[in-house]
Amino acid sequence: MTTPSRVTIKDVAARAGVSKGAVSLAFNHKPGLSEATRDRIFEAARQLGWAPNLAARSLAGRRVDVVGLAICRPARLLGLEPFYMEFISGVESVLTEHSCSLLLRLLRTVEEEVGLQDSWWRGKHVSGSILVDFRADDPRVAAVERLGMPVVAVGHPSLTGGLTSVWTDDASAVTEAVRYLAALGHRRIARVGGAAALGHTAIRTAAFDAAARALELSGAWQVATDFSGEAGARATRSLLSASAADRPTAIVYDNDIMAVAGLSVASEMGLSVPGDVSLLAWDDSQLCRLTHPTLSAMSHDVHGFGAEVARTLFGVITGGEAGGSHPVPTPVLTPRGSTAPPG
Repeated sequence: MTTPSRVTIKDVAARAGVSKGAVSLAFNHKPGLSEATRDRIFEAARQLGWAPNLAARSLAGRRVDVVGLAICRPARLLGLEPFYMEFISGVESVLTEHSCSLLLRLLRTVEEEVGLQDSWWRGKHVSGSILVDFRADDPRVAAVERLGMPVVAVGHPSLTGGLTSVWTDDASAVTEAVRYLAALGHRRIARVGGAAALGHTAIRTAAFDAAARALELSGAWQVATDFSGEAGARATRSLLSASAADRPTAIVYDNDIMAVAGLSVASEMGLSVPGDVSLLAWDDSQLCRLTHPTLSAMSHDVHGFGAEVARTLFGVITGGEAGGSHPVPTPVLTPRGSTAPPG
């Protein structure tokens, strides 16, 4: 009986109609290929059941002590965002205890991440992965379940299917923020939100709408952005360009970078904070305490959040835990100098 030959990178290249070098570029997630070519290569590899085996790293079939984290954000924005720096710091604090390393990749699309997770797992690059920034009907859920890959999903259970999840109650936090501003006397409140495609943005959007209706606010605005300071500044300028009788007297921001940018725009437009407009940031950080006035914020332990995610992933990897929802404490409001009753 003839023994089937082992599938090689040459076979994958032939099936995809590319060179072996192109296959290497695709699986190492390096530039130089179109998205269509990259997808064709991953599909050919899946059809043939091939993945780079990295023999030098797995000669004895040992488990690779590496945890993966892929983030679909531009590198420049990620480097400026205190949330992810604190989150990764928390993850690393637990990985260090286990003599484990973090493999971090920045990608452009969720579809690209599906291919990356597939190659990480089949190639024995990682012991498991942390999945973040879930969308509705996120394709990663089915992909990692099909692979049998140990993962922890950072997101509300309504977004993460049957995956083990660690999450914060964003809806309750948004409701608390709106109620606080309304209790100060604000009746025209705006929210500068994050990317509309993200599941947690949608949850916050729905909660803001519900709170505004329940409180019968006379004005409620929401603007979607990309979390950057530039986008936050543009949104703030647009909101505050209306007449004094029509513009919001309070604005809630989905992160601290946009709130700091909003504070600068208000000053540039000759408006007093909090005299003319109150500002409230999500994700309290050192940035919020360095401004003048200091920024009121929804505070939570982001470092501790990251540590809890890593501990939960080790439970999945070593204990076979599957499914389960692990809420962490809801962000709490920390009033500072940027919020006050409307002037």
